[in-house]
Amino acid sequence: MNVLVIVLYLVVMVAVGMWAARRARTATDYRVAGRRLGAGLYTSTMAAVVLGGASTVGGVGLGYQYGISGMWLVVAIATGLAVLSLFFAARIQSLRVFTVSQMLQLRYGAAGGATASSFVMLAYTLMIAVTSTAAYAAIFSVLFPISRPWAILLGGVVVIAYSVLGGMWSITLTDLMQFVFMTVGVFAILLPFSLAAGGGWTGLGERLGTSFFSPGAMGFQAILTQFVVYGFGMLIGQDIWQRVFTARSPAVARWGGLAAAAYVAVYGVAGALIGTAAAAVLPTLDAPEEAFAAMAQYHVPVGLGGVVLAAGVAAMMSTASGASIAAATVARVDVVPTLRGLLGAAPEDVARARSENASVLKDRVYVVVVGLVITGLSMTVSSTVVALTIAYDLLVGGLLVAVLGGLVWRRGTAAGAMWSMAVGVVATVVGMVVFGVMANTPIYLGLLASAVVFVVVSLVSTPTAPHVTDEWNRRIQESKA
Repeated sequence: MNVLVIVLYLVVMVAVGMWAARRARTATDYRVAGRRLGAGLYTSTMAAVVLGGASTVGGVGLGYQYGISGMWLVVAIATGLAVLSLFFAARIQSLRVFTVSQMLQLRYGAAGGATASSFVMLAYTLMIAVTSTAAYAAIFSVLFPISRPWAILLGGVVVIAYSVLGGMWSITLTDLMQFVFMTVGVFAILLPFSLAAGGGWTGLGERLGTSFFSPGAMGFQAILTQFVVYGFGMLIGQDIWQRVFTARSPAVARWGGLAAAAYVAVYGVAGALIGTAAAAVLPTLDAPEEAFAAMAQYHVPVGLGGVVLAAGVAAMMSTASGASIAAATVARVDVVPTLRGLLGAAPEDVARARSENASVLKDRVYVVVVGLVITGLSMTVSSTVVALTIAYDLLVGGLLVAVLGGLVWRRGTAAGAMWSMAVGVVATVVGMVVFGVMANTPIYLGLLASAVVFVVVSLVSTPTAPHVTDEWNRRIQESKA
């Protein structure tokens, strides 16, 4: 019965993608859902894209290890999303661009380091998609009598199918369904059944140590790392910004994002509680990440357990599809046109790929190619955690200061942005070599070096050209409405 629920879920995802294909008539429709999402669709799709395998399976796993303190990873994501929505989303939405790199070029001019940032962003979005693909493949390989490569291929085909058909419109509508599955599966089914299996709050207290009920059990340094890596990552990730671009207005981007952040925070608490209950009733699991699926299989009635597993798959697929179209957009709008320009392509051909009149057919080709690359990487990469950590460290350590600095400090210049990104990336890489990839120090070194260089170089360099500043100011006026 559980398998049947999952199969029906996958079929519906593809059907929704086919139905949404007719709405993707222009590049703007395909890449950012026509910039027409209202509060309801925007909130659900934003919540769905940030809540992936790390938040769902990983969040429950952290609850299994640390109890209620396991909530901090997801709460950090919620905090980053809340800061983005409250202070930056309205301005970002009003810029009418497709990528973070385009924002850098618009803010600083052609010499603002946008080219280098696009390659970092492409690596980041690819690894987000790879991690989510590997996560839902783990569930498929348990439910179906297939090996891990075939499980990855199955999920990859479904995600590519509904993403390529309607682009962001397909992803938005499937995200709405995934949001419903996640809400019902986690809050209405898995959480109450898990608490009941553990004997309620009193029963859990009797079975587990007091550390499971301490918010600080994970340790201050580990909690701080969640906020630095994932909280800051929410502020500048292409997959997150591309959802901001879909908002109908600055107000929707601001308040819809805040609503999504509140939902994400509550989701994190629910996941930690489920993991805490799993630690009480299934104390001998081989790995904490098994807690989510184990509770759904052993402590939820058949059928309802399928809904819970579908909720887990939904969380992972929404992140995978969102990261896939983000990677395809960065490749189509930033990376490939830049390479073509270096090889001597006509400037008008390069500009066409970046415009709102670009070919939707070519956008679809990019989604297919990127999807196949992600599927292949998911089969070959053994340690996605290490790869994802490297991507996040380079993203935050290298790009955070230049991106946010451009949004909040008028004196920031192209030279300051370019050198801050270069120095931030170098400092982060050196930190990883010296202290180790999984250490916290590299990202702190990158941020500190990037911030110092950004301020100093901006102050001693020529201010941004008036025509660049005028165009920037013209576009952000809507955010003040």
